[in-house]
Amino acid sequence: MNKKKGVYEEVGMEERITYKVIELSIVTDEAIEEVLNQWTGKGWTFDRLQFAMGDGSKRPAMAFVFFVRSLETGELGKGG
Repeated sequence: MNKKKGVYEEVGMEERITYKVIELSIVTDEAIEEVLNQWTGKGWTFDRLQFAMGDGSKRPAMAFVFFVRSLETGELGKGG
């Protein structure tokens, strides 16, 4: 059986990664800064920012801010 292993299994690491996605319906520099400061202050690491554009507008209608955090097995399932 040829089962593909994950990256962490291949190097013998037991680290688990969890993701947090924050949706912003008001896309301003202040709103983005607030989310970045709030979640990095809680131990999350900023991963990326994606914009969703509205029809006929040059400004984004929404933004999605992605964070990651590695968890030990005992922390799985905990929020925040």
